Amino acid sequence: MHILLVASAFNSLTQRVHVELRDHGHTVAVELALPGRPLVEAVRRHAPDLVLAPMLKTAIPREVWAAYPCFIVHPGPFGDRGPSSLDWAIQRGADRWGVTVLQAVEDMDAGDVWASVDCVVPPVGKSDLYRGEIADAALAAVLLAVERFASGTHTPRPQGPAHAEYTPVRIRPYLDQSVRWIDWDADSAETVLRKLRAADSQPGVLDVLCGAEWYLHGGHPEGGLRGAPGELLATRAGAICRATTDGAVWIPELRRRRAPGQPPTYKLPAAQALGDRLPSLPELAAPDCADPRRRTWTDIGYREEGSVGVLSFSFPGGAMSTTQCRRLLDAYRQACARPTSVLVLGGQRDFFSNGIHLNVIEAAEDPAAESWANINAIDDLVEAVLTTTDRLVVAAVAGNAAAGGMMLALAADEVWCRAGAVLNPHYRLMGLYGSEYWTYTLPRRVGAATADRLLGEALPMSAASARDLGLVDRVVDCGPGDFAAEVGRLAARLAALPGSPSRIAAKKAELERQECGEPLAAFRERELSRMRRTFDDPDAPYHALRRAFVHKRRPESTPPHLGLAATTATRTAAGADRSTRARVTGTALDDLSRRPDGWYQES
Repeated sequence: MHILLVASAFNSLTQRVHVELRDHGHTVAVELALPGRPLVEAVRRHAPDLVLAPMLKTAIPREVWAAYPCFIVHPGPFGDRGPSSLDWAIQRGADRWGVTVLQAVEDMDAGDVWASVDCVVPPVGKSDLYRGEIADAALAAVLLAVERFASGTHTPRPQGPAHAEYTPVRIRPYLDQSVRWIDWDADSAETVLRKLRAADSQPGVLDVLCGAEWYLHGGHPEGGLRGAPGELLATRAGAICRATTDGAVWIPELRRRRAPGQPPTYKLPAAQALGDRLPSLPELAAPDCADPRRRTWTDIGYREEGSVGVLSFSFPGGAMSTTQCRRLLDAYRQACARPTSVLVLGGQRDFFSNGIHLNVIEAAEDPAAESWANINAIDDLVEAVLTTTDRLVVAAVAGNAAAGGMMLALAADEVWCRAGAVLNPHYRLMGLYGSEYWTYTLPRRVGAATADRLLGEALPMSAASARDLGLVDRVVDCGPGDFAAEVGRLAARLAALPGSPSRIAAKKAELERQECGEPLAAFRERELSRMRRTFDDPDAPYHALRRAFVHKRRPESTPPHLGLAATTATRTAAGADRSTRARVTGTALDDLSRRPDGWYQES
């Protein structure tokens, strides 16, 4: 079928639906619902067999749903309605939730139900849950609904007492700040965590801190520190620890409340956002991972089991600032000093990495200089992975990865990817040529022609498609909460394989051959020369695109590359080109840093 996705933004769930439907043989196009852009005309132009809305904040016009079958993906179980469904589930401590695919009608979320799939609700933030268990349930429901629609024989289930299996409808109101508000003198740590997690990506929890109003983003438990309720106790890796009535919580990010007439604000590491307002607090080192009894938070952790070391990291939004890259590099070097034969990089849940930290760059006094520092810091990390010759390195990609974060994964010997991850191996939508040694690792994986196409198309791809291209070595089919354990089991098996020692020995010889031919430093130097010109040019599109991304400005129209009907061609066209190690050249890449023509948003 030809399916048109209508969405408020090309966010993570819309991308997931896009890649999965393509993998199932459908042609898929995207149309963004934007102010001043009549949706009716766009839908008529596409003439789809089915309109599907994975994430839509506005109602589909009657002229559309009356003329075309339109399915809405609602992040709530059967009978649930309202704009804050997932927020309510987390804030009230639900242990199970679900996703419903229903037909668009006049009243929001009131149409006949084509599919409904339940899922568990682990104690994680809303955005993590949304990209994990909710996205898995949404895809199962979407694929079932599309299959039922294509059959022409299925009768959807109406909502209301007319149905024999009547389920009472629950209409939930918008969850505003009056309900999200934290009473630090009365709320327990568990209550505070639920409120923070229910708002971790958007809208945040409005609060007063250090004499100013802030939105608090993200929340993690702290089991050891205590203080007066509401008191700031410590910092760690840019986060702040704040006392509750019976414990404390870590808050990684803050966003200043927007003042009237002022530009939109954006999230930053909490300590950086507070700046001079932050009182003198102890900076706590990460806990010793050998003590599992310590209930606390850290964004980088290391653990060991036999011959396998696991270096895990989890940065908000998947972005990696200069400081975060340097800290991860230090941790990587320490991990490499351990007597292991397999080192797993990643391996938890949610984002792997999206590359450089655009928010921190935007907030810098000199964004061009910070861009340069950030790209060099992530390059240093990638170089360390590429030059590790005394053990096998596995990139365990639990969640989405994009741009430099995807290239970080490709530096490893093997890339293992959870089946639900969405990959974006390209840079041009941010007006960048890219670095992270991509001109070495990407063609090495898929060949020059396929690398060129991936960069030019700038479309997301599924883990299965990436495996078929050779971009990924293993797809791990499991839920988000099971990925770490499954990776640990697979890594132990890899370490025990008879052929692993010879693979490790061959790594050193291969690197020596590479250095005698075209040294890795040459790839980095060429990439960075292009990046430096972009950073230093105030008129380069990167700067405007970065500001638009950080401030969440909507594009004026649907980017052309999304409006085209995408098929499965990306997945199947690698062919014999996969083994080619030539550098990618040609006019398509030469022009990337000067003519961006799209928009990418992750939420």
